[in-house]
Parts: sequence; C-alpha cells; structure tokens
Amino acid sequence: MEKAPVFFITGGVRSGKSTFAEKTAHELARAHTGTLLYYLACGRGQDEEMQQRIELHQQSRQNSVVPWQSGEFPRDIDNSIPFYNKQTIVLLDCLTTWLDNELFSIDSELSKRRLQNVFDKMMGSIETIRKHCFSLIVVSNEVLLEPLSSSEIVRAYQKTIGRLHQELVARSHQAYLVESGIPLMMKGSK
Repeated sequence: MEKAPVFFITGGVRSGKSTFAEKTAHELARAHTGTLLYYLACGRGQDEEMQQRIELHQQSRQNSVVPWQSGEFPRDIDNSIPFYNKQTIVLLDCLTTWLDNELFSIDSELSKRRLQNVFDKMMGSIETIRKHCFSLIVVSNEVLLEPLSSSEIVRAYQKTIGRLHQELVARSHQAYLVESGIPLMMKGSK
C-alpha cells in the first residue's frame, strides 16, 4: 500500500509553525480537489496558558475558508484513523506534546528499552496513518539545547525528540524550519 507524503515543520516556540502548517494544508487541499482537512490535536489543556492556545487554534480553524474536522488524541493517535480516509490531509500538532503524553503517561521509567518502545510506537503510528491518508503534515518544536540537560528526564526527552526529528525528516517529502514566521525549506522542492 502506498504511503502518504510527509511534510515536517519545526521551529521554536511561537515561531509561526502551526500557522504555516495550516497554510500548507490549505494549499494542498486547493491543489487536489476532493481532499478533506483533519486536525489531529495532541495537546491537553492542563493549564490556563495551554487552554488559551488550544482555543486560539480552534478559532483559527473555525474561521477558515476551508472546513476542518478535528480530533483530540493526546496518546495512541492511530485511533484517529476511522475519522479520515485516503482523501484526507492530516495535520498532526504537535510531536513534542505527543511525545510528552506517551513518555510520561503511565510511569516515568526511563530505561533504554522504554524509550525505544515509545519511539517505535510513535513511528509505527505515523506509518499507519500514512497508509490511510492523502498526506501528513507533522508540526514539532525545536527543544534540543546544548549541552544536554543534567536532568535524566530532560535528557531522555531531548534524545528521543531528536531521534524522532531525524527519522521524520528522513521520511519527509518536504521539511521546514520556521523562524519568526518565515518558513525555510530544509529538504525537498516546491
């Protein structure tokens, strides 16, 4: 079964990644008649600031010229598959919050085996989604600070998100870094 192309978009906090990702989804939808847009939200409104950010994103999609369907899947994102099909452009926002939800949901054991299992589960879910959609846009955050943190938890998170980024870029059709609202293509061509 042919897999959907991946568009990987990363950048710093509040750099304009999500806005660029939504614009990319709209452009893909305009270029391919009959496609649908599905927003796969991984964030949870655990505090007031995050709840406000979620509401802002929801308003943006509600005011969109192109209609969006949305689903909230903080974990086990492949459970979203029944809500779309091979004509759907899926926007996954965001890889870093999804990793946080998967890595720290049950326990905080940070063995190499546990980290590998989380990595494998996440990449497996992405590949499963690619088999069921038209294209997949993945948004993430740049959180790799040098030197690596002295905290075991932060270090494990940094290493895992770094591995996920590298693997996703390797599988991507296009990869972008967004800085101050300006998308810089790092891989692919228009």
